[in-house]
Amino acid sequence: MPPPNISSLIADRARELPGSPAIIGGGGAVTFAELEADVALLAAGLRAAGVKSGARAALLITPSADFVALTFALYRAGAITVLIDPGIGLPAMKRCLEEAAPEAFAGVTKAHVARLLFGWAPSSKLNITAGRKLLWGGLTLDALRELGRAAGDGIGDTKPHGVPDIPETASINFTSGSTGAPKGAVYTHAMLHAQAAMLKEYFGITPGFTSVPTFPLFALFDVALGLTIVIPEMDFARPAAADPAMLCRLMNQHGAAQLFGSPALIDNLGRYGERTGTKLPSLERVISCGAPVRQAVIDRVSKMLRPGVPVHTPYGATEALPVACISGEELSALGPGFGVCVGKPWPGVEVSVIRIDDGPIEDWSPELAVKDGEVGEITVKGPIVSPRYFNRPEGDALAKIKCPGGGIYHRMGDAGWRDAEGRLWFCGRKSHRVVTAEATLFTIPCESVFNAHPGVRRTALVGVGPAGAKRPVICVEPEPGKKPGPGLTEELLALGAGEPHTKNIRDILYHPGFPVDVRHNAKIGREKLAAWAAGRLKP
Repeated sequence: MPPPNISSLIADRARELPGSPAIIGGGGAVTFAELEADVALLAAGLRAAGVKSGARAALLITPSADFVALTFALYRAGAITVLIDPGIGLPAMKRCLEEAAPEAFAGVTKAHVARLLFGWAPSSKLNITAGRKLLWGGLTLDALRELGRAAGDGIGDTKPHGVPDIPETASINFTSGSTGAPKGAVYTHAMLHAQAAMLKEYFGITPGFTSVPTFPLFALFDVALGLTIVIPEMDFARPAAADPAMLCRLMNQHGAAQLFGSPALIDNLGRYGERTGTKLPSLERVISCGAPVRQAVIDRVSKMLRPGVPVHTPYGATEALPVACISGEELSALGPGFGVCVGKPWPGVEVSVIRIDDGPIEDWSPELAVKDGEVGEITVKGPIVSPRYFNRPEGDALAKIKCPGGGIYHRMGDAGWRDAEGRLWFCGRKSHRVVTAEATLFTIPCESVFNAHPGVRRTALVGVGPAGAKRPVICVEPEPGKKPGPGLTEELLALGAGEPHTKNIRDILYHPGFPVDVRHNAKIGREKLAAWAAGRLKP
């Protein structure tokens, strides 16, 4: 029997917690009963407006009560949501929308203006506006609700399977494109249910508590699991720019038990706490993922928390999440290693490290796996793995390995290794490895050597020159207020000389601010840095 429509979780929460607030933000609060009623009404309106099961609907609405309600209403109506990070840039946004070819486009006023100006989504036959509608026609959310009231067709009922013709696919979630062109990862209803159940079990999430999510997908999971979400006033496309004072006020005012934030946001929050002495006594857990989180970042934010409150750093990707997890306390006890430990695989997830190969691998074989302690590519199998990309057969060929008897291993594109205790160590993106004439260098193990200097905020290993004979370069972003100079360079070279994998690195370049990904503002744009470095080094 197929799993229930993921929107059934909202109906479940409404039965359990009808009067409890589901969403706080925008000057008001919405209870779980009110949210469920709105989901039902909007779903009925969508069907009355002509949205059929399996129709793709682009969703460009900022996190809000309307965003949560419309997302789950689209699921309940049988639509497939198309989720694209608005920060990926105008050309990339247009390419993603052309690829997804949505039949409906739901967005804030600004998104519709861009749609008209830049020719986005000409395939859309139904345009829905959250906010003020101008000249483009279509429906506002209130008009959609009126259609739902008039239809009264039972779409909103909360039977386990919702409407009878729900497709297997729930959404198409586009990657950020930080390491290549954005691709649409297909999410099924079964995958979303598995992710929600695994997050609830691992973190011990209990309905009735409060969360401050700063990433839209986690906001949806939090509500579905019965947490009250407090929506911060921030640009969700630029989490590193979120005001830490505002976040602290929100968490303390509402007694938040959980905070999710990108590593860049958590870094800024910890630095603010260090400057001001601000504490966050209600928090029971902090969760940060999207890029490796340095121990110094974890230590700073931990000082804002009660003793023993964990800072979790899950590992995963749009195509497979969650894969593994580790706490800051565990990381501190382990100490430095070759790469960053991301913990043991999540219960229910199978992980194998295979030999590095840049080409496709069609069929799984045990001979692909490397020995513990050897660096290879991390692959993942389990219910949280996206089965395919949308209309990207070439992407599937490079990322999916078919297993005998069914199922797939997803190739994470990450280099790493497994230790004797079964923990995974992340060594950086496979495509970012630097192959010199003498050795293959991996980004994270090399960068961690130089990151240990107190004058360094972060570093990035890049390669300059021909393939197979790259010249390794360490790009350095200094700590704020730290001026680079010959003395710092000498100290960094001395650090590198003390480790076998960095002893041959001779080039240090200083950069005022690294290019980073748009989703978490934490993944370093090494391709851009490599081009920048090539223009500054003498042949």
